[in-house]
This record gives sequence, structure tokens and C-alpha cells, in this order.
Amino acid sequence: MAFPRSIRKHGTRDGRARRSGAIRTPLPRRISVRLLALLTAAASTWVMSPAPAPSLAALPEAGLPGVGDSYFPGLGNGGFDVRHYDLDVRYAPDSGRLDGRTTITARATRPLSSFDLDLQRLDVASVEVNGIPAGFRRDGDELRVHPVIPLPKGRTFTTTVTYGGVPEPLGGPVVFGSRYGWMKTKDGAFVACEPNAASTWFPSSDHPSDKATFDIRIRAPKGLTAISNGRLLATSAHGATTVTHWRENKPMAPYLATATIGKFDVKRGTTPGGTPLYVATDPTLAAGKLDMYALTAEATDHWSRVFGPYPFEETGAIIDDVPQADFSLEAQTKPLFSAVRDESTVVHELAHQWFGDSVSVERWKDIWLNEGFATYAEWLWDEHKGRKSAHQSFLEAYDLHHADDPFWKVVVADPQRETMLSRAVYYRGAMTLQMLRERIGDRAFFRLLPRWTKLHRHGNARTAQFTALAEAVSHKDLGDLFTTWLHTPGKPALPGR
Repeated sequence: MAFPRSIRKHGTRDGRARRSGAIRTPLPRRISVRLLALLTAAASTWVMSPAPAPSLAALPEAGLPGVGDSYFPGLGNGGFDVRHYDLDVRYAPDSGRLDGRTTITARATRPLSSFDLDLQRLDVASVEVNGIPAGFRRDGDELRVHPVIPLPKGRTFTTTVTYGGVPEPLGGPVVFGSRYGWMKTKDGAFVACEPNAASTWFPSSDHPSDKATFDIRIRAPKGLTAISNGRLLATSAHGATTVTHWRENKPMAPYLATATIGKFDVKRGTTPGGTPLYVATDPTLAAGKLDMYALTAEATDHWSRVFGPYPFEETGAIIDDVPQADFSLEAQTKPLFSAVRDESTVVHELAHQWFGDSVSVERWKDIWLNEGFATYAEWLWDEHKGRKSAHQSFLEAYDLHHADDPFWKVVVADPQRETMLSRAVYYRGAMTLQMLRERIGDRAFFRLLPRWTKLHRHGNARTAQFTALAEAVSHKDLGDLFTTWLHTPGKPALPGR
């Protein structure tokens, strides 16, 4: 994510691809009407007949309502691992109403008698597990699902939720910059969900540690363009409605999903390096001197040389006119810009395709692994363009804040929820990387970056894993450096200053 312009100085933000497996239905395909009625009644009252079990460990239990993230305890869900989302949403811009049907393919990681999904504020009409109606109830932002037949450990299963309502954007701490999530616009919607707003428009395990592949179908009024992640598979007209089908076949954190709708001028092609390119721009915006299409192509190819091969099938950008969203976001494959932003913002968001999207944080406290790296990419871009060195950018950031500035009070490796997107996380994170580069030298540093993105490609990582890899690549003990710059509040002393 790039900083809101009002608080930015310069203007800005080893897993494997998991596919849905075969679905095993726990009941015969032909089931009598009477039996189905009995099972449905059982689900609605959540009554289960006691059955003997071979051991206490084999008894099914309720999945946990969160993954244990200290910043967002209710996000994500325990007891299963999502493999794939199949979203089908219909949006009416005039009323702001969203109607959806989401099918989630997941694998049980323990025997489950029930499990939770994250879903905020929308109304649920029905829930099915493996095609059989299931019991459900709401508990705040949790949707608790009780399948008729408990799910054994290792079972791949599907959950289909039919729901609707008017999605509402969320308001966060002041450092978030504005409201975020599903935001109604003059001609559609702008959908940017970091850190916890994916569940405002589809049921999910809304935490970056539970990544999955996506199919997203968007039904919108004819004449509007609906854009999502990955590649566009099909566009079809159904009367006054246009259906677009997008597929992201690389694992994606839910907060990176988008379904942005409106009037757009679309330009498609490939970068000089051969990566498919899709750039959509609101036609009411004046482009000025910045060619978003050309810059996106150039930066994607440059970062592919610095950070390792581009991790996805398509690159691009969505540039909308959303004054109420004074930020940009690294939606996977197509960063979101709420206005025409500057060059630093664009290269920042594209760097996130490696740092944040492909390599995602395992816990939100490690957010500097996203924002510090993307901010450092801005410095590397200036260096690449011959404007100034990354060392000069470091000194500017260092000298900008006096020793008593609250900027230095944030612990970068654990900035706390209310300040997780503060300027300090971005710029002190970038300063840490420059100090690391100067300690280990350019040769080791520029081996480290692509090694990191390859090792955790399409997966999740923690700060301790990065610091360990830095020591392994450089063959140096770096404990004092990381303790000073990541774990200790206060302005570090620089030799000779």
C-alpha cells in the first residue's frame, strides 16, 4: 500500500500453487427426500447423535474463529486450509447492492464438527457443504457453519454461501488514510481491501496466511467494465448485464482481491520482456506527463531483473477517480490507484508484486517485509534512473526526523496494529535494507533479494526468516544490525554524524 498523499513526502504502497482437489461427497448422490429433510432439520437445530469413536483424538471439534494474529485475532479461521475461491457477484451501482454466491474449496486440517468463515455485515440466505444444506448462524463478523456430516481430517470439501446486501467500507486508524474496502463510486465501485476488508464482499478466511487461487465472475450493467485479478477468460452479454470471468491461478491473499467496476479505457499488450499487460484508466482523468502503460511495462521488466522473475501471469494497473480513497494498493497483478499518481507510487506498488503479493506476510506484525521493501524499491528506482543513490535517499529520510520525533518510537518488527501502516514502517524499513546493503556489500545484497523471492514464492514468510537468510547469504553475523534497526526504538547513531 502506498501512503495517502497527505502524509507522504514524495507521494506514494516456499509455497506452491494450490489447486482445488477432487471433492468427495460424504453421502450417496441419490438421497431420499425424507432423509434430506431429516438431515436439514438436524443441521438447523445443530443436534448430532452421539457416536462411539476409536479415540478421543479422532473426535470432530469446532474450528477456531481466527488464526491467532495478534493484530487481528478474528481474521482467518482454524481447522481448514482454503485451496480455491469461486466468486460470482452481481452489483447494481445505482442502489449499491451486491448479491453473491461464493464456493470455497478447502482441506480440513483437523476433524471438524463446525467451522467459521469471515463475513462482515452482509446477509446470508443459505449455506451448503458438499452440496448438502448446512446449519449456520452469525456471531459478529463470523459466519459459523455446521455441516450435517462432520468433516474428517484431510477431507477436501466445498462450502457454498449465498448472500447479499450493501457492502460498507471500513474505517481504520488514521494511518490507513481513508475508508477502505468496497467503495461505491459515481459509476461503479473501487475495491481495495487491505488489511481486513475482503470479508466485506465475500465470505473468506480473510488473512494473508491462508492464500488460495481464485475464479471471479462479476455481473455488472452493460456499458461498464469489471476488472479483477489474473487473466480475463471471458466476457459475455446477458440482456442488460455483462459478465466478466477472471482467473488468478497463483495463490493470493484475500485482501489483494478486487472487483473494481466502472467506465474505463483499457489498453492491453505485453511488456518488452514478454509479460502480458492490462492497464485500465478512468477516461475522466487527465493523464498529464505520466504514461502509466509505458511505466508499468518498464518497471515490471526492471524489477524482474532485480528481484527475480515476475511471479504472475499478467501485470497492469487500474487507475480510477476516487477522491475519497486517498491511497493506492498492490492488488495482485493489477495495482489500484485512486487517481493518477506519481512515478514513485507506481514503482512502489509494482515492487509489491514480489514483496507482499507473491511473498506475503505470515502475520501482520511483519508488515515491514511488504512496505519497507516497496519503499526501498523507490530508492532503487531513483538510483537506476541516475537521480540519486539509495544512500542519499537514506540520509534524507534519516535527517528528516529529529531524535525526539515519534517516528523513531515505532518498533519496526512489531509496530502495533494502530501504527502498522505508519510512515516509520515504510521508511525505517527501507533504511534497514540500506544499512544491510552497506554492511554486506552490493554483490551479496543483490543475491539476497531474488533468493528471498524464490525461496518464498507464492507463500508466506516472517522477519526471522529474512534475517536468517541474510546471514546465510552474506556469511556474516548481522544480529546487532537487525536488533538496532528493527527491534529497538530510538534514532540509531551513524558513524561520523
